[in-house]
Amino acid sequence: MLGCDTNTNTWQDLDEEGSFLIYRRQSLIGEETFSITSDKNFITVKSLQGENERGRITGTLAELKLDIDLNPMSYNNRRITNNDTINVFRMSQKKDSLSIWEKHFELRKFKKPTTFFPLHSNIPAAIEIMLYQSILKNNPSRLLKTFPRGEILMTHKGEDLVQIKGKDILLDRYVIEGINWGGRTVWLDQDKNLVAIVKANTQIREVIRKGYEEAMPVFIAGNVTEQMNTLSEYTKNYKEQQSNIIALIGADIVDGINNSTQRNMSLLIENGKITHIGKQSKIKIPDSAQIIDLSGKTLIPGLWDMHAHSNQVQWAPAYLAGGVTTIRDNGNEVEFATTFRDAIAKKGMIGPDILLAGMTDGPGIKGNGIIRATNVEEAKQVVEMYFDNGYKQIKIYNSIEPEVLKVLAEEAHKRGMTVTGHIPQPIGKIVTAVNLGMDMFSHDRAIYSVLFPEYTRQELATKFRDSLNVSQDRIDAAIDYLLQHKIALDPTMNLRFITSMSQEDTLEVIEPFAYRIAPELWEGKRLRKGVLPKRSKSLQEKHAKIEEIIGAFFKAGVPIVAGTDNAVPVFSLYLEIENYQKLGGLSPFEALQTATIIPAKIMNMDSQTGSITIGKQADIAILEKNPLDDISNIRTVSAVITNGHYYESNPLWKAVDFLPNQKNTNSKK
Repeated sequence: MLGCDTNTNTWQDLDEEGSFLIYRRQSLIGEETFSITSDKNFITVKSLQGENERGRITGTLAELKLDIDLNPMSYNNRRITNNDTINVFRMSQKKDSLSIWEKHFELRKFKKPTTFFPLHSNIPAAIEIMLYQSILKNNPSRLLKTFPRGEILMTHKGEDLVQIKGKDILLDRYVIEGINWGGRTVWLDQDKNLVAIVKANTQIREVIRKGYEEAMPVFIAGNVTEQMNTLSEYTKNYKEQQSNIIALIGADIVDGINNSTQRNMSLLIENGKITHIGKQSKIKIPDSAQIIDLSGKTLIPGLWDMHAHSNQVQWAPAYLAGGVTTIRDNGNEVEFATTFRDAIAKKGMIGPDILLAGMTDGPGIKGNGIIRATNVEEAKQVVEMYFDNGYKQIKIYNSIEPEVLKVLAEEAHKRGMTVTGHIPQPIGKIVTAVNLGMDMFSHDRAIYSVLFPEYTRQELATKFRDSLNVSQDRIDAAIDYLLQHKIALDPTMNLRFITSMSQEDTLEVIEPFAYRIAPELWEGKRLRKGVLPKRSKSLQEKHAKIEEIIGAFFKAGVPIVAGTDNAVPVFSLYLEIENYQKLGGLSPFEALQTATIIPAKIMNMDSQTGSITIGKQADIAILEKNPLDDISNIRTVSAVITNGHYYESNPLWKAVDFLPNQKNTNSKK
């Protein structure tokens, strides 16, 4: 195996092959095979990566060439399709210049530094091998310039002892910043060979060198530890000591219950709860209160994201910066999700309140995650496990069988839990899923199913692939059904609009804040595959029609809640709310309710939060402009209050590498 040695001869005459196993939420989805060969002058690394992720077959082909001192000479990464390959990233050099090409970018040239590495967020593990070897050999500071943007920081965090086939092996644990948003945890053996990677962005993946897979629990635990260490740092740096009493003076209030604005009001918060609301002359402010002058600003209830997948702690500052004080995590690794939730709820760390829905799927290659219920007994065990871990809901995914869903729902309801998620393919129809016990549904598939109950999910996907024609009678019947069965919906239409963008467009076309996204995250979000322009137009028209129907559902009393499914952190929640108003026909006030009081109600928490009301928790977003005047003013969040603490937004945005919003003008006394 490779070893990190300053002796150039170490890198000559290599002929090594190996592979890494690729997991998503601890479920095996693919493998990367690689080779590293060299002569006396050059090293060549080749990688072939293939994945079958819930039936979506993808692959990448990469080749990196370095000189014998581990300086990169060229790099090419291509995405493999059915009958062709598509260039994604390409680097070459001439004398003192570098040429970098990325999809959707013009060819760019840079002056070549002494040491550097070509980098993109989806770098294969085999290329990552050489990245770390180069850093350890050539950069004592463990800091390395990368192109086309950024730099890598490699920090040693500790050692972990793993047991492989009965043998103890000591591994070094590092945190790597600069590849994906917020960093990744990696392990190297004593010869500095890459053994494992745990990374996120918007979904947790484990990449483990073949032969080390039995050590996965160590890698999972190590990543959780490093994530919580980072959350502790955020808390230390941004959660200031504050008075138990906070007085907000001079602001306008949109309370989330009444479609009106209370002008020039004051509000008193004691130990995290709202105790008084009124004109300043009518409220006695204690001498010990922390006074925050919010004249000219507007207070709204803290926002909810009802379809989150918060797979890393960077979500905590980002959510608060954007005015989000409560999220429902709709599927995550149990080890991370419960630790993240408890760090905020029980240890006082910075972040929104987190409610958990436990991802559960059936058998097969299309299954999602490691937690499966393939029979009645497993269904009982899954519900018990989630209940014991404090989950509020069971989330149903695509491969659950009817008899299993029935037991999952029964066992959940016995414990006061509710059941949300997808209409599984073996069940096919929303009416069947409701009869088996489901309470809520995600995504637009449920809307199609309730509009056309005679068709299965698979039939609907074909019948209405690019367009939608639906009569008013069908809409009325769907409303009657949803109201009769008290079904709530989180349509996540923002994701549909983004994924149906033309391949000629980038994210900026639909998301005005795209430029503010953290660079490593922005890269992957911006460079989406897209669809052909003609199909994009028809899909966008279909989605707009669905938005109109969602608006009709809402006005008839069907609970509609805003959720993102992690298209773009925080900003997609704004887009979801905006589209309910602009395309769905809701008033700004009604659109705001989809992310405030309505989610609080369906989660049975409306007596505690969801509106600015005396006696409730002070979950409050502070805006520069009133959203009742223009719903897009929800994007003007400048501060937030939750769990008894006041936070200004821009420092939190900067903490997680997002560009700040408008200048924060709040003043504290």
